[in-house]
Amino acid sequence: MVLMGGVGVPSISICFLFQTRPTRHLCLKFRLKHSLSYSITSMALTNNTTTNERKLPILLFDIMDTLVRDPFYQDVPAFFGMSLKELIDCKHPTAWIEFEKGLIDEMELARKFFKDGRDFDLEGLKTCMRSGYSYIEGIEQLLLSLKLNNYEMHAFTNYPIWYQLIEDKLKLSKYLSWTFCSWAFGKRKPDTEFYKEVVRHLKVDPTNCIFVDDRQKNVEAAIEVGIRGVHFQNVNSLCEKLPLMGIDISTNEDR
Repeated sequence: MVLMGGVGVPSISICFLFQTRPTRHLCLKFRLKHSLSYSITSMALTNNTTTNERKLPILLFDIMDTLVRDPFYQDVPAFFGMSLKELIDCKHPTAWIEFEKGLIDEMELARKFFKDGRDFDLEGLKTCMRSGYSYIEGIEQLLLSLKLNNYEMHAFTNYPIWYQLIEDKLKLSKYLSWTFCSWAFGKRKPDTEFYKEVVRHLKVDPTNCIFVDDRQKNVEAAIEVGIRGVHFQNVNSLCEKLPLMGIDISTNEDR
């Protein structure tokens, strides 16, 4: 998950308060986002625990190319009539990263997406990306098994407020909470401070968390702070690794 790249989901109306605020109000936005992200986590913990018991370990999932197909590599270049290399060469080097961190809104993204400032159809790009989102083959069945086995699951993803496009199409919140999205925290993986903030919000020892990501450097950063990391390659290998870490992925049909 590179370049274009998180049941406790903030409402669409609340989320878009941040999307439409002018850049000059960033300091206020950061305070609001921090408060919102903390409340999201508190809601998730309430929904996933009982008074006296909390099932461990907690599962943290990257989203793009771990749970959901990333449309950046094929669909987005085709939308612009370019190859992937041409798109990478002419797009602004940091605009998407700033968008993922919540530093700019989508209108500012549109203004600076290309180095030369050219105009493009922003709504058309969002439609293209929405069309390209789909579950990685076999993932939804695994998530359902984990949900039925009462595991607490959270998104831990580098993604902007457009995560709502994924949620609207795939309804990921049926299985996990969109708790740790980079846009709400102003941090991105593999920044170790982001991982530490996740552990602080969950209020557990890092060894009680398992993090799954398709990018090895993100997994290594998790291990660095004590979180158990799994490098995602495909669903079959993940289904082999999780039981070795004490995770029950069986269903009633398997028993």
